[in-house]
Amino acid sequence: MDGVSEQGQEKDREQGGEQEQELRKAAAVKARLVFRDPLDQQSGDDTDAGWGGRPGAGESGGRGLDWYLSQRPPHHGD
Repeated sequence: MDGVSEQGQEKDREQGGEQEQELRKAAAVKARLVFRDPLDQQSGDDTDAGWGGRPGAGESGGRGLDWYLSQRPPHHGD
C-alpha cells in the first residue's frame, strides 16, 4: 500500500510542479515589458469632443460660431 500511495503523491507533486511552472510562465508573460510607441494609437481622452471643436455633419452645435463672434465684452459698448 505504501508504494501505491507514494506513486500517487509523486504524480500529485509532478502535476503541482507543472501547474506552478505554467503559472510562472503566465506571470512572466504579463510582466513582460512592451516597447511600442504609445503615440501610434489614439487614447480615450485624445479627442477634441467636448472641447469646443466644430461639430461634424449632422451634429448640433448649440450656439454657433457666429453667435460667439458677435459677442463683445461690456467695456467695448455698441
